Amino acid sequence: MKQKLILLAVFIAFISNGCSIEDDSANFHFTSLEIVGAELPESFDYNQTYEISVNFIKPNSCTNYEGFDVVKDSLTVRNVVAIGTVRTDIDDCTEESIEQTASFIFKVIYTDPYTFKFYTGDNNEGEAEYLEVVVPVNKR
Repeated sequence: MKQKLILLAVFIAFISNGCSIEDDSANFHFTSLEIVGAELPESFDYNQTYEISVNFIKPNSCTNYEGFDVVKDSLTVRNVVAIGTVRTDIDDCTEESIEQTASFIFKVIYTDPYTFKFYTGDNNEGEAEYLEVVVPVNKR
């Protein structure tokens, strides 16, 4: 029994040391990318799935697209942010705006119109600005 307790203590010590999420050697950080446009249908059909294409800007060659953060703000309001990673271990980034397109899948589960708020950046006062698109839902 004593040997099992020692093995358990060693295992716990190993796990707690090996799984630290606070790693100061990370060579990147996350950032929001500016969304400049989106392709949505004129209307949705209830209970159907759609691919939504989004155009966004990468500000330099050290920034990479990682995905979308789609957050439910209320019943049929979705905030959409394009997420990127910025490499911090590269000094010679090319400063050029590169427009790219990616998409995400969206399932219509309510019959009320959906409002998509695509993050376009912050204004001069530091407040978030959005491109808003309202898509009605056809009830069959």
